[in-house]
Amino acid sequence: MPHGKPAGVPCVQLDDTLRCRLFGKPERPPFCASLKPGPEMCGASRTEAMTILAALEAATAP
Repeated sequence: MPHGKPAGVPCVQLDDTLRCRLFGKPERPPFCASLKPGPEMCGASRTEAMTILAALEAATAP
């Protein structure tokens, strides 16, 4: 997404199972490569991770 990803909009590079199509590839954006998933971002489950990510998106929405 050349102009950034708006809050609440899934990345266009996610496949049908929500996995990044660019993971491990050189064309993956530097921002994405800089993310270091950990308990504070991922929680203990997918549900918890999605809650945390939704809060992060809300906090950074324009």
